[in-house]
Amino acid sequence: MSFTYVLKSLKNGKRYIGSTNLLPKERLKKHNHGSNQFTKRNGPFELVYQEEYDNKTEARKREIFLKSGIGRKFLDDILHRD
Repeated sequence: MSFTYVLKSLKNGKRYIGSTNLLPKERLKKHNHGSNQFTKRNGPFELVYQEEYDNKTEARKREIFLKSGIGRKFLDDILHRD
């Protein structure tokens, strides 16, 4: 089982999109402890969206899509619903 996930910075509202074999809440903990440069500078984060996949390849494909223009619009639409 793998996941694609979206984090939102509580500091400045920026999004981070990633994929992992860990549970997204576990990965969030690592990001909030500064596991990479982007999350170290822009944290803390909250988990705002996740999808589950059978394997890492599919999760990574979805991550790449969500980072595209169409994918960003998709996230804007679903994350800004009232």
